Amino acid sequence: MLHLFPSISNSVQSIIFKTLNPCISLSRLCHFKAKRGFDSLNQTSSVQNSVAVFWDLDNKPPNAFPPFETVVKLKTAASSFGVVRSMVAYANQHSFSYVPKAVREQRRERKLLNQLENKGVIKSIDPYVCKVCGRRFYTNEKLVNHFKQIHEREHQKRVNQIESARGSRRVKLVGKYSMKMEKYKNAAREVLTPKVGYGLADELKRAGFWVGTVSNRPQAADFALRDHIVDVMDKRKAECLMLVSDDSDFVGVLKEAKLRCLKTVVVGDADDGALKRVADAGFSWTEILKGKAKKEAVSVVGKWKDRDILKKLEWTYDPEVERKFYGSEDMFDEESEDLDFDGSDDGNSSDYMHKEDSGAWWELDTDSDADSSKSQ
Repeated sequence: MLHLFPSISNSVQSIIFKTLNPCISLSRLCHFKAKRGFDSLNQTSSVQNSVAVFWDLDNKPPNAFPPFETVVKLKTAASSFGVVRSMVAYANQHSFSYVPKAVREQRRERKLLNQLENKGVIKSIDPYVCKVCGRRFYTNEKLVNHFKQIHEREHQKRVNQIESARGSRRVKLVGKYSMKMEKYKNAAREVLTPKVGYGLADELKRAGFWVGTVSNRPQAADFALRDHIVDVMDKRKAECLMLVSDDSDFVGVLKEAKLRCLKTVVVGDADDGALKRVADAGFSWTEILKGKAKKEAVSVVGKWKDRDILKKLEWTYDPEVERKFYGSEDMFDEESEDLDFDGSDDGNSSDYMHKEDSGAWWELDTDSDADSSKSQ
């Protein structure tokens, strides 16, 4: 028990503590133990208004939208509910190797344009500029060949030097080549075509996501993502959970999060899905990309604040605490020992009670009645 009021008994302190903290009644459902002292205060301050984003890429991949822009919009919407502390995404190997239809059409068009440029049928108005060295080319195919023959080889040499170095020399090489390697990655993203898939994992990592790859077994990503969410809830690392999925298998996880007094938000295309019915708020991809979710988040956060205030004002009856505080049983026992209900007295008390009950309870004694009773 918190010793906030030394002069008050422990029973009173328990009533005050439970009245101010209604979520304590759900502590039996939590798998963590609260720390006392300054560590618990620091942990509470860091968790307050923190948001954790979990993305089920197998169920909800950004096929029709660019991955990096989608993640930026998603993070912007999540930041409306609090400080985004972690962003996690899980998918199997097939999801990262799959190429959406829109990306395949863009590659087909680019290949046709390269053929027409090589034959001289069409000519680009602006030359193709290499963003690493600044050289200009009149065809896109010459730019790609230049990039592969020179800059890709130089980048691979730098990577090999860093991997072969150890200790302080490795640290110096990383600091020496960091800007050049970053410049190469930004240029290669526009020039080179990814060998596997369409660069989904790299785009998510660039936007700040931690990406986990699981096996191709059925629901392997669901199990990994669910375990990660439960771990975050056990360690109390977030106050709000945002789940990007339409899979109804996560209904149990959302219910457990609400039992632990956590706020839940779902992003999915199903208008009346099982997840959105359980969660506190739900949005679609269109609302995320258009910024509508960020505007609606203001009202959602306001409702959460009102709910927290009402919970603090709630009073719950605990018979054990009330019995310890008021001592009703002990008082009743002491009074029952003093009183004699067997009629062993001289009869004065029974006569007095009979006189008191002779009149109706709503009739008041007048002054004349009081004087007559005294004369008798």
